[in-house]
Amino acid sequence: MDPEFWHHKWQENDIAFHEGKPNPLLQAHFQQLGIPYGGRVFLPLCGKTRDIAWLLAQGYQVTGAELSELAISQLFSELGLVPEVRQRGKLTRYSAHHLDILVGDFFDIDRDDLGPVQAVYDRAALVALPAETRQRYTAHLVEIVDAAPQLLIAFDYDQAQMDGPPFSVDKAEVHRHYGALYRLHEVARQAVPGGLKGKAEALESAWLLERVD
Repeated sequence: MDPEFWHHKWQENDIAFHEGKPNPLLQAHFQQLGIPYGGRVFLPLCGKTRDIAWLLAQGYQVTGAELSELAISQLFSELGLVPEVRQRGKLTRYSAHHLDILVGDFFDIDRDDLGPVQAVYDRAALVALPAETRQRYTAHLVEIVDAAPQLLIAFDYDQAQMDGPPFSVDKAEVHRHYGALYRLHEVARQAVPGGLKGKAEALESAWLLERVD
């Protein structure tokens, strides 16, 4: 997907995908990953999600990746934090206590940029990408996080009823991307009230991905 699509979304404040409160599936299931207090959690394509505030309040360190610098400026403002801003190659790092955001193209991030993480939380990354990009995304994610355990939120619906994003990522696709490296546990599967964007009946699912050693 063209990066300008997302830049335009943020510039026009066309961000219906932004949830104004922490995601209930995150609150219900993240603890099952068994990440120790103070552990570092990575949120790819994070925007200014309120999930970050919730994770920080639980005592975790948070690192995110986001294309839009505007989104991250708004994130720090809404958190009441003044970031330290540094340039690293093609990326810009916004940092405050227990919070680091890498601003730039997700595919420009490598292990050295990210550093070690104990878990991944993907609520809006995989489902934001078209089918032709999702395989590249999941392969790169697994590489830079060294197959860290993951909580993944996905939607399953008839793609003919609505154009994404969010796109439909069904059970078979989750297994196709992650089944070789993880034990996959679907821990929740529920109807989206009113459907996605009021157009398509959809199911929202939560997956725990546990690394196979």
